[in-house]
Amino acid sequence: MKLIAGLGNPGKEYENTRHNLGFWVIDNFAWKLGVELKKSKFCGLYYQEKDFILLKPQTYMNNSGECIVAFLNYFAIPVNNLLVIYDDIALPVGEFRYCLQGSAGGHNGVKNIIDLLKTKHFKRLRVGTGYDKHFKIQN
Repeated sequence: MKLIAGLGNPGKEYENTRHNLGFWVIDNFAWKLGVELKKSKFCGLYYQEKDFILLKPQTYMNNSGECIVAFLNYFAIPVNNLLVIYDDIALPVGEFRYCLQGSAGGHNGVKNIIDLLKTKHFKRLRVGTGYDKHFKIQN
């Protein structure tokens, strides 16, 4: 089983902000699969297949680790089967970086995940938003 978690903030006021790029990637992946994240558990919206779970933590960005760790524990998913997708202002808009480990890089959601997992060894997909504070997700 694999856990694919996109980070973001719940609520209409955050819907199209750069911090919700992780949610946007998960929503688009679900759309391509023809599914919706309708189930709720451990403060997260999710969709489950036999081999993977798509997850959008609803704990707000800075507490994302609480939901992710609960899913890993409940479904007995090893940390090496976790992929976290999140925004990165240090990357140009639309650029992606995939890494197998690393620091939080100033991202509080990732810092929370590292703190709660007690390891930096999990997969990440960083999605560039650049430094534009007015960046908006366009569907």
